[in-house]
Amino acid sequence: MFRGSFAAALRHGAAAPTPHPSPTHMGAGTWSGRCLAMLLVLVPLVLAVLTLPAHAQTGPIQTVLQDNREDVERASRRTVGPIVDAIIATGSDRAPLFLERWSERVVYQRETDGLFFLVEDEDADPMALIDIDTGAPAGEAPEDDMDQLRPNSGVRGVIAAALVRFQLSDPDPDRRAAGLQAIERDPDASHLAALRAAIDNEPDVALKARKQRLERLLTVTFGADEAARVAAIESFAGDISVDVRATLNPLLSTRTRFAEVLPADANVARTLEPGSDIAIEDAYAMLADAGRVPETVDDDARDAALVANIADGRVGGVSVASLDTDQAREDAYAALAATGSVPPRPSAEDRAAAVADHVFFETYNEPSRAVTDAARATLQSIESRVAAYGWLDLGLDGLSLASIYFLAAIGLAITFGVMGVINMAHGEFIMIGAYTGYVVQQFVPDHTASIILALPLAFLLAFAAGVALERLVIRHLMHRPLETLLATFGISIALQQLAKNIFGTQARPLTAPGWLDGALTFNDVVSISYIRIAIFVLALVFFVLLWFILNRTRLGLEVRAVTQNSRMAASMGISPDRVNMLTFGLGSGIAGIAGVAIGLYAQVTSELGASYIVQSFMTVVVGGVGNIWGTLAGAGMIGSLQKLIEWFNPANTLAAQTYMIIFIIIFIQFRPKGIFALRGRAAGD
Repeated sequence: MFRGSFAAALRHGAAAPTPHPSPTHMGAGTWSGRCLAMLLVLVPLVLAVLTLPAHAQTGPIQTVLQDNREDVERASRRTVGPIVDAIIATGSDRAPLFLERWSERVVYQRETDGLFFLVEDEDADPMALIDIDTGAPAGEAPEDDMDQLRPNSGVRGVIAAALVRFQLSDPDPDRRAAGLQAIERDPDASHLAALRAAIDNEPDVALKARKQRLERLLTVTFGADEAARVAAIESFAGDISVDVRATLNPLLSTRTRFAEVLPADANVARTLEPGSDIAIEDAYAMLADAGRVPETVDDDARDAALVANIADGRVGGVSVASLDTDQAREDAYAALAATGSVPPRPSAEDRAAAVADHVFFETYNEPSRAVTDAARATLQSIESRVAAYGWLDLGLDGLSLASIYFLAAIGLAITFGVMGVINMAHGEFIMIGAYTGYVVQQFVPDHTASIILALPLAFLLAFAAGVALERLVIRHLMHRPLETLLATFGISIALQQLAKNIFGTQARPLTAPGWLDGALTFNDVVSISYIRIAIFVLALVFFVLLWFILNRTRLGLEVRAVTQNSRMAASMGISPDRVNMLTFGLGSGIAGIAGVAIGLYAQVTSELGASYIVQSFMTVVVGGVGNIWGTLAGAGMIGSLQKLIEWFNPANTLAAQTYMIIFIIIFIQFRPKGIFALRGRAAGD
């Protein structure tokens, strides 16, 4: 009785009643008497404290958890929302931290009293406990006495949505950015109010712009005010970002409906004409599913019903032996339907008449016509801009491919233009350059340094190989084009087999430096990889270098002289034999450098060069033999044309190359000397 009154006094904040000691003890004043009096006070106090509810000794978060203990232990997406709201409503500074830890599965419950704690080390035994509300140490507990809370993905999603409001106003800009990213990844109607509240106080200009843009996106989807939604939609006119299109497109999603009269309050996208916009059978099936008309009975179901109703060799009053025609089966089934044995089978005329009695139409899933009108207009403006940027991106692709073809063909243009030699082994000089880059990277692990070293080394090796080919084969077959073609074709096959014997048949990696990773992105439509940009720059460098050599050096003067008229050049003291050797070596060396560049994004195999030999010859022929300006123009034309044809037929690149070859053949019929005609041996003079 005393203990209960004392506990009640503690709960109500009243002073504890003091028992009156006996006159004997008071009078004695002994030490034992005083101890007894103290025990009479302390024992009830201890018992009262021990009998208090567990959450009466804890902070606000623990109180919420204890009041909802069963729902916390068996949390689900449906039940956890009110608990999370109650935790946030406590106003505790540690509420965000606790929710994060709960989502991360580092909250534990002590079995003996049901209290919840954080732990310092999950693998320790005993576990060091941390008070949820204060963050102070709360003692230790054996691992067997602690149960881990394991929220499922649905619960973690609810917690993540609740944490957004804290993240958006966190002092750390990185956490605010993470909160925005979380909303962008999984937007929800609950985020809109928190996002709007966090915009005005955002000090970071970039983050504030992101918040404002995200708020408009969420307003489009979750806004309650129609005018605000329309204004948000119209603000994205011309914005080609993927997230904008992903937000607007669902507003124009439709579903097919029917009615006897077109409803005036429906947001109709279009009416459907049965027989053209919607099949009669599909329209009738919609009516049947709604119970407006009888179900359709197909031929298989009809025949099965006839079999099921055979009696004494007859069905529907018709002999089974006579059911050898479709009309006889129709008549037998109609007889059964008349008796109610089977459902009636509507005829084609019946189905058409039932469909004609209804109107079929598509309605937007979005009920507001103003919203769908704004979304449709905005998407049209976006699609127009996307189309324009698509052509720009296609042009960049064509320019990139043209730079590759230029590098592959420029050496061939020089040798073919000066010497008139059809060198089918030119692609193998490209292969030599690519394998040179691969070998260098085996000894120089730094990719930037290895590429810088591989470029001149590839030139020297391919130059030497070209000089050797010219000295040993080409010079002996001059003015015999067919034999030269066959000889170089055989050498091409031999070089490919040699590469297979040395490096194997597997593709070898030629890794680009890290600073060439990724792409230069202008927007969600237009981008170009840094490797393609580097190849384009390299092509420009070689164009300028070759132009300088051919127009500002003695070698260039001699090459041009031999190209125009070798006999006249020889009479002026120029050695055509020496010029031919240096020209062939120069063209081969440039092909080696092209091999390093091409190997950065293509597979380095023995067939690498063979993949570009046809395009190289087409580039030279279309541009004009022996003219670097013509080679540049031919590469631009071939590259752009191939990308354009691939754009029309992206699934079949082989067909694109076939169409391109046909176009080149037609082009040569009208301009056989190419875009830039050059007089000389290569031109047929």
